[in-house]
Amino acid sequence: MSERKVLNKYYPPDFDPSKIPKLKLPKDRQYVVRLMAPFNMRCKTCGEYIYKGKKFNARKETVQIEEYLGLPIFRFYIKCTRCLAEITFKTDPENTDYEMEHGATRNFQAEKLIEEEEKRFQKEREDEELNNPMKVLENRTKDSKLEMEVMENLQELKELNQRQANVDYESMLHRYRESEEDAKKRQEEEDEREMREMMEQAQKRRLLVDSDSDEEPAQVKPKHAMQSNPTDILSESSGHQNKKQKCESWERSVGKLNSRQQISGLVMVKKPTERKPEPAQQSPGAGGNTRPSGNILCPPPRSGTSSLALLGAYSDSDGSD
Repeated sequence: MSERKVLNKYYPPDFDPSKIPKLKLPKDRQYVVRLMAPFNMRCKTCGEYIYKGKKFNARKETVQIEEYLGLPIFRFYIKCTRCLAEITFKTDPENTDYEMEHGATRNFQAEKLIEEEEKRFQKEREDEELNNPMKVLENRTKDSKLEMEVMENLQELKELNQRQANVDYESMLHRYRESEEDAKKRQEEEDEREMREMMEQAQKRRLLVDSDSDEEPAQVKPKHAMQSNPTDILSESSGHQNKKQKCESWERSVGKLNSRQQISGLVMVKKPTERKPEPAQQSPGAGGNTRPSGNILCPPPRSGTSSLALLGAYSDSDGSD
């Protein structure tokens, strides 16, 4: 891999660099460089603002006539981003800044102008004091008066600060909090009073409606016995359901004993027939099925007043006497 990155070149033994022809390029030739706007400017053609730091593809050239202490001065050509008008500015090595030439105006340079004005005023004053000693005395008196005025202003500011320092901010905050609490209490009292008034008005309306209504009062439903526990209602309902289910199952298997229609179907009235001699009773141990003598007996009813009333309708034999 190292062979592919060789930077050395082969020079033959008879190589003479003076024989290489030199290119004759003009001194004012231009180069294309990439730069940023050094200050805020405004285009004179369309009024477009170009802020500091905006990037341009500019042309750069060396100024032939001007230089500062042997340092060359460069000029740059850019174009407006809106109207494509040409704008030029050049370097200013004396003030370590840039100088606008044409095509735009520089913005926000008030501080720079003030500094330049101060320098100019200071230079003129030094020139006057150098040639006129009376001017030196006048300038000293002016400076002393100015210094006295500045000291007086500082003293006034100190007194104002001391007055403000005597103010008790804690007490002011405490009073402000108390006033806020009083306002909240008053608001709550007003809300309560309004609520009471609204409740009274609602009660009056109810009384008027009750007195004017001619409808019969609703029947009061009988109240159930007070339950000791809230779950007693569930237990009662479950007990009723269990009882109902038991009754239904009993009726399906046996039937209702209290109904007269069902019992009357079971009872057979004895018909008047002639008496027949009874055959000899067989012993219970004898084989074969034995039938009871006399008429067929219906099973007596189990319980109930209806079954007792029907006992006199039939009988077994003479032994029943």
